[in-house]
Amino acid sequence: MLVSVVGRSMEPTLRPGHRVLARRVPLAQVRSGDVVVVVAPAEMTAAGPDRPDGRRDLLIKRAYAVPGEPVPVDRVPLLRDRPERVVPEGQLVVLGDNPPFSHDSRECGYIPEKDVVGVVIRPRLRAG
Repeated sequence: MLVSVVGRSMEPTLRPGHRVLARRVPLAQVRSGDVVVVVAPAEMTAAGPDRPDGRRDLLIKRAYAVPGEPVPVDRVPLLRDRPERVVPEGQLVVLGDNPPFSHDSRECGYIPEKDVVGVVIRPRLRAG
């Protein structure tokens, strides 16, 4: 699938207007450090959770921690009070490369497996 980069959350890796090619994969194939495409949590959807067409926005972020890895409480304080010490099965922690401009796990916590769309395999395709 081809996805357009909107916003500055992944700068300098990706810039607004870049288009990236993503391959649909299950969460089990995602590794820490991969750039991933995920469905935006409802509270982060630009048109809000009640978008008339029922669709939700896609986000391009970096997988920071995958199931079985330590919960990165230093980077994601929202997860600090959770009882688990490792990322649970079926969950993913994502962060933008440009934190001041990124909406990510720091605001919504874990991304559920059902919202993982794929892994970016060609990160530098330009628009046009």
